[in-house]
Amino acid sequence: MPFSKNFLWGGACAANQCEGGWDEGGKGLSITDTMSMEEYLDGEPSLEVREGKFYPCHKGVDFYHLYKEDIALLAEMGFKCFRLSIAWPRIYPNGDDEFPNEEGLKHYDEVFAELKKYNIEPVVTLTHNDLPLNLIKKYGGWRNRKLIDFFERYAKTCLERYSGTVKYWITFNQLNFNLQKGFLLQTCGIKAKPKENIRQLQYQAMHYQMVASARAVKIGLSVNPDNYINGMVDGNPSYPRTCDPKEMINAMCDARNILYAFTELMCKGKYPYYFFRELEDQGISIDVSRQDLTDLEEGKGNYLPYTYYGSRISSELGREFSYFDPVYRKEHANPYLFHADSPAGGYDAIGVRYIMNDLYLRYGLPQFIVENGMSARETMTGDEPIHDTYRIEYMRDHFTYMKQGVEDGVELLGYCCWAPIDLVSQSLGEMEKRYGMVYVDLDNNGNGTNRRVPKDSFYWYKKVIASNGEDLQ
Repeated sequence: MPFSKNFLWGGACAANQCEGGWDEGGKGLSITDTMSMEEYLDGEPSLEVREGKFYPCHKGVDFYHLYKEDIALLAEMGFKCFRLSIAWPRIYPNGDDEFPNEEGLKHYDEVFAELKKYNIEPVVTLTHNDLPLNLIKKYGGWRNRKLIDFFERYAKTCLERYSGTVKYWITFNQLNFNLQKGFLLQTCGIKAKPKENIRQLQYQAMHYQMVASARAVKIGLSVNPDNYINGMVDGNPSYPRTCDPKEMINAMCDARNILYAFTELMCKGKYPYYFFRELEDQGISIDVSRQDLTDLEEGKGNYLPYTYYGSRISSELGREFSYFDPVYRKEHANPYLFHADSPAGGYDAIGVRYIMNDLYLRYGLPQFIVENGMSARETMTGDEPIHDTYRIEYMRDHFTYMKQGVEDGVELLGYCCWAPIDLVSQSLGEMEKRYGMVYVDLDNNGNGTNRRVPKDSFYWYKKVIASNGEDLQ
């Protein structure tokens, strides 16, 4: 069998999209707690909770209260691991508090104990787009160097508290998403002022987050040398538009700025040779201290977690781009992708083998695909379950090429689908844009019974896990 007997099959969720309990257990406000349905769409939240507005993440799918029932569903599927995030403001409500919130820490004690009951390995993200609101209002988010120390304190608290319970750690979710158009606020808590240089803000935030991540890695490995810990990136590869050598250069430049600049820091602890020269060409100068460079060198991760949703056609759009912009997607569509009529669109399953080999050749570190999945507009009528054959097809195709990547010699620790259970969409705040293998009876306005109903993919994935990836029929 290509997959090891200890291969971690599982799924992934994020606290800000599924947890709810936004004002319970001593939790402080996060950025997503202030994003009403309308503000997801316009990308300019008021940073206030206002009466008469619907805030999707206030309830999520109520994992905060229903985690035992939901974990039992994961166990029924045979999960070997479950990736979840700790809500930073549940531990440090204001982000800059001197002492942590014990009630929040105890909550995750109980969640991890429930996972242990079913022998499900937790894969824990320390922050997944839920920056404490106070750090935005008081300090300007990750434009401010002080956040490095605040994150270090928070990470140390979690890494020490759950040592021996959690082995797989992710410091930041999709570090390179701050280069996505419209995501600077969600990922970095930065609300740009008029006429501010967006790229300047993006790269300064990148640097501070990378230093914070490196410090957390050092703590994690000192607490327990057996830990796996690193930051995480969106691992989608860049393809040239044609075989024109100029397009090859474009693809190279896109990849090294959107992906490799981040992975070089995470895995080698150094900025790539071209990085500061290119910033200078753009008129950008960022704050970097000697200690920062030491921290980066000493805080190299020992595995490489990443998401894989597909590839992109390279462009000359510069450093700010958006997968979610319909114009961008249309202008940069790949005509060679198959299953274009599927609800998943023209997806690139073969690309997972490409990126596995590419990243393994560069870094030689064990890998973990911690997100992969597709969304579809699904509505359950009556008691008839969702027959999501398109999701089964999507996963089957990806597993086929993932298996080939392992056969190529890539060391792959595990795989997490996004998501095992329907949750609030990060990009639009919707429930009806569904990713899960378990249907949750809630609509975009939070109406419904919140009942969980397995889809056809639930039972198919259960079979895949039981066969350790051999039975994909």
